[in-house]
Amino acid sequence: MSRSPAAASCGTAATAEANALSIRTFLQLRPVHSTPFAVMTSLAPGAVPATASPDQTSAEGHGEGAAHHDVRMFGLATFLVADGMTFAGFFAAYLTFRAVNPLPAGSNYELELVLPTINTVLLVISSFTFHRAGRRLLGGDNAAARRWLLLTAGLGAAFLAGQMVEYFNLPFGLTDNLFASTFYALTGFHGLHVTLGVICIAIVWLQSRPGGRVQASEPFGLEAAELYWHFVDGIWVVLYGLLYLL
Repeated sequence: MSRSPAAASCGTAATAEANALSIRTFLQLRPVHSTPFAVMTSLAPGAVPATASPDQTSAEGHGEGAAHHDVRMFGLATFLVADGMTFAGFFAAYLTFRAVNPLPAGSNYELELVLPTINTVLLVISSFTFHRAGRRLLGGDNAAARRWLLLTAGLGAAFLAGQMVEYFNLPFGLTDNLFASTFYALTGFHGLHVTLGVICIAIVWLQSRPGGRVQASEPFGLEAAELYWHFVDGIWVVLYGLLYLL
């Protein structure tokens, strides 16, 4: 039996009223701060639910940040590897020039061992003093750490002074031959690294004062400078063996 137009109209009105009542009921059950836009965005992947508390949101943020590791030391190590390759090129050039370019007759290229040996001892000791500075800093004793840093910088400066004394007493000049030029290039390039290391130590010393950037909770500055300093010391040990003992 077909429905009359009046009955169909009444049914449509009743359905619309029921739908409107359902929507009002749904919106009343949502939190006060929710909006239709918030309802839609809450369904997006990775979105924070509208009912999440600020503490929960903060905790999730910290959890995501903890997943990102500090790669600053890795970056420094990569730089030092590249720098080491530069020194390796100098080593190869020095050995090549020494092998294929015999020294002129009567030339005296016997290098003194006393001063270079003292310089070597100074740098080796400075590695230990720098390590002590790092241990003190991590232990919360900034005053002791700064004293060890000053001692390390002093040893580095003494090394540079000893190298300058050696330069003024060498039996050859910078432009005498390829051997002499390579010798000065090797030792001078290393001396530049020592100078930069002493400057870094001075900066770390300043930043490790009370309230400074380098503290037990944030020791990266000191750790980076220490790694660089150990690298410089290791390069000198190789140089000492090649230039003075070989």
